[in-house]
Amino acid sequence: AIRRLAAQLSVAGIDVAGASQDILLGRTDLDGALRGLAGDEARRYAYALAVGVCNADGAANASEQAFLADLAARLGLDAGRSGEQAAQAAAVVAAGVAPSTGVSAAAPTPAPGSGTPQSSLGEAELDRLILDAAILNGALELLPESLSTLAIIPLQMRLVYRIGQSYGYELDQGHIKDFIATLGVGLTSQYLEQIGRRLLGGMLGAVGGSLLGGLGRQAASSGMSFASTYALGQVARRYYASGRTFSTAMLRDSFQQLLGEARGMQGALLPRIREQASSLDMGRISDLIRGR
Repeated sequence: AIRRLAAQLSVAGIDVAGASQDILLGRTDLDGALRGLAGDEARRYAYALAVGVCNADGAANASEQAFLADLAARLGLDAGRSGEQAAQAAAVVAAGVAPSTGVSAAAPTPAPGSGTPQSSLGEAELDRLILDAAILNGALELLPESLSTLAIIPLQMRLVYRIGQSYGYELDQGHIKDFIATLGVGLTSQYLEQIGRRLLGGMLGAVGGSLLGGLGRQAASSGMSFASTYALGQVARRYYASGRTFSTAMLRDSFQQLLGEARGMQGALLPRIREQASSLDMGRISDLIRGR
């Protein structure tokens, strides 16, 4: 995902792809990479991107935390503020669904005479649950705090959890991650692409010309997070309502179809997404992930 971003952002005479290769192949060290950062804003963006990457596959572990503390010191960032940012990101990522138990989720008992599980929520309530989650995730990409992006995946996982629970399935992280991966949505790469699109686009936008401007507008539209969340929720609804009988091909086809449908809806719902963004702040995001 990082290499793909670097290739997209190699514009205006800045060889981002080459710099990425130098780092991946060990041809430069951390100090060498940091020398290319000019100005306070670039240093803040670099640190925020590193925090996002370290938390992309779960809350940063001890070695990642030590790296972030060292990076903040090398960048000359305020230790208190940078430490708070790293802790906040880890708290957001850790606030999702319970970790895997290693025990398969038992199938619920179908309602008498139905042959398939029945949701404890009405159709209108399920529609509202999915749409509200999609609007919230679209709004997160409009927030000025770059690490608000980290909340998108935990909120998508919680949405799947709530839908499965309404049909009688008690799901954990493992089940939900497997389900999302089956749709072809890579969790870690999705984190990195969302964070990188926002942060690298912002850091290089002043010199990147039309391509980076387009990437910035795409992130600002928040369409990707809205559409993926809506499609994910609707596919989960169909899957658990069927008693988990969909094949991998059926799940992926349904997701792509619903993704297109959601992209068509997003423009009309943009005022609601913006209104939601105006009432959000990072202090509330962990509580939202926990369902509070």
